[in-house]
Amino acid sequence: HPSHPSIPSFFSVIIQLLLQLITKQQYTYRIQSNRIMPINTAPIKWAQRSDSLYVTIVLQDVKDETITLTDTGLDFKGTASSSADKKEYELSIEFFKEVDAEGSTYKVLPRSVQMHILKKTLDDNNDNDNDDDELFWPRLLKDKLKEKNHVKVDWDRYVDEDEEQEKGGFDMSALQGGMGMGGMPPGMGGMPGMGGMPGMGGPGGMPGMG
Repeated sequence: HPSHPSIPSFFSVIIQLLLQLITKQQYTYRIQSNRIMPINTAPIKWAQRSDSLYVTIVLQDVKDETITLTDTGLDFKGTASSSADKKEYELSIEFFKEVDAEGSTYKVLPRSVQMHILKKTLDDNNDNDNDDDELFWPRLLKDKLKEKNHVKVDWDRYVDEDEEQEKGGFDMSALQGGMGMGGMPPGMGGMPGMGGMPGMGGPGGMPGMG
């Protein structure tokens, strides 16, 4: 009778091949783990009043942030943590209309980055009655598709244009002690906001939910 490979030898070969495959996968995983993390688009939400915007970057525990606001757009880069995950995020948007970057403020909070952005003021020569329709923007961004994919309405701060006088301006308590977009902190600081929760008192406005 010709000799045949024993069954144990056959299984031994299969086991060796499986071990090699597992080792290769682990090595590949280690290489991928050491690579630069893919950059994600930072999610944002917004609300407005006739004179300003309230923009929130909805990321927790933001670190190493770079925030650049111009009269036409906003650029953001930074890392954020969710549970054990740490990811890189960026955002580059062009506003529907020009804003006043110099007079705007922002603050990095535990659960978000919040910004109060002033709209460009109307020229003194303009008749304000003719500009009522332009005070409230139809959307945040010039790019409709980008708005649809990346921008949500901040319903906690939203008011209808007809309700603004009744509901009042934004609750700014979360931005106390924040940084001015022009590089100077506004006012004399104050108690830090707690992730967008409303402060103790202060004039009207809708409370933030971070």
